[in-house]
Amino acid sequence: MTDYSYIFKYIVVGAMGVGKSSLLTRFIEDKFYPEISHTIGVEFATKIVDILKDRVKLQVWDTAGQERFRAVTRSYYRGASAVLLVYDTSRRGTYNQLETWLNDAKNYTDQNVVMFLIGNKTDISDRQVSYEEGLDFAKENNLEYIETSAKTGDNVEDAFLQAANHVYRLVKEGKLTRNVSVNTKRITKKQMKSNNNYKVVDEKSSNKGGCC
Repeated sequence: MTDYSYIFKYIVVGAMGVGKSSLLTRFIEDKFYPEISHTIGVEFATKIVDILKDRVKLQVWDTAGQERFRAVTRSYYRGASAVLLVYDTSRRGTYNQLETWLNDAKNYTDQNVVMFLIGNKTDISDRQVSYEEGLDFAKENNLEYIETSAKTGDNVEDAFLQAANHVYRLVKEGKLTRNVSVNTKRITKKQMKSNNNYKVVDEKSSNKGGCC
């Protein structure tokens, strides 16, 4: 029996080279590769985490940052429970592009989707974007904010788990149901009746690819 109750779909977006793939690798494998190729299209990985009394499968979609893949990326917002918007604290250009990525996230996701702003590569001492600037942007746009380093692992797990906890709270409050899937082998009939907007997941096919 698959030992999880819910599936939360994450989509990780941001400019090319901000470290989206490295963040995912650090979270899933707890590893860092100095040389990692740019994502072509979209890739994904999963990890099961514990949140209070439930186990949750996080299905994390790593998207390409190149402009030529923007149309492809947009199709993967559908069904997302959380959006992780990443920029590089050592490259102001990636920070300046946040508005564009945020507009896409707002246009292609539901209203109650959890959105986290992540300032990555804090291990690089030559910063071009201060912590205060990142925090101000997050506050102005009603985003949660955290800074990370995929290289050292600093705050990486916290970023993913904090987002999961926010999604979980909204699920329990009934504010985020359409974008959350349940494993019927782990959810009782009573819970299913009270949460009948959830997408039901077949355990045998829940780990397949696809944009939905």
